[in-house]
Amino acid sequence: MDVMIKEPITKQAGFKLSGPLIIALIVAGVSTLKYCTSKTYNEYLGIYQHVSISPEQEISIGLQTKPAMIQEYGGIDPDQRSQQLVNEVGQQLVNQSIARNTPYQYEFTVLNDQNTINAFALPGGQVFITRALFDQLKSKDQLAGVLGHEIGHVVGRHAGERMQKDGLLQGLAGAAGVAFGDYGSNQAAQQVAALIGLSYGRDQELQSDNLGVRFMIDAGFNPEEMIGVMEILKAASGGQRQDEFRSSHPDPENRIDKIREAIKQYKKG
Repeated sequence: MDVMIKEPITKQAGFKLSGPLIIALIVAGVSTLKYCTSKTYNEYLGIYQHVSISPEQEISIGLQTKPAMIQEYGGIDPDQRSQQLVNEVGQQLVNQSIARNTPYQYEFTVLNDQNTINAFALPGGQVFITRALFDQLKSKDQLAGVLGHEIGHVVGRHAGERMQKDGLLQGLAGAAGVAFGDYGSNQAAQQVAALIGLSYGRDQELQSDNLGVRFMIDAGFNPEEMIGVMEILKAASGGQRQDEFRSSHPDPENRIDKIREAIKQYKKG
């Protein structure tokens, strides 16, 4: 009987660990390891998160970025009464919720942008609302809904999480480009990475909605008014439902459902 000696499977399939592929595997492995070992405990929410920067670094980043954000949105709104109201509501939310126990420096600013309906928070406690959105709000409770949501981003350390995950995605995208050795592959990998990143952002938005409801109840505001804020955002988008998978924000209708669930959750508590 003849004995047949088979070639190794890697040779049969023409498989070869080339230099670029080995480098790509190393880059991907290092990026993944760095991400997985960066867990820190958020004592205010009772959860572990992938965040490698300290609260002090978050505060520093926010303060350094603040002037550029103010300039981008047309400067600080000159109406002192509006500034005072936003600061009062914001500080009430902070001082009567778990946010007061965090090390962050909360400051609330109205931006002189009368066209862009927006609010956002920088890491470390810098919270902004545009004049365009402020003018759409019908009550202090709705203002509290907007600011409570943004405070939720700060307490949730979402900027730090996003920075950490972006580092992982950039590493994996770079590894894919090295492995395939062409710009097109690298570009495709980056597009995939961007889609994954957007999905992560939706989770953060829903968590901030949940925390916003919690902060509103703690501070004595009517959490039902956050639903009114969602209606304003929905109207600003033309009332069109977005493809949620491609959007960094959840669909407004989905957010409203989650807000109602949060109201029941915290009112029972």
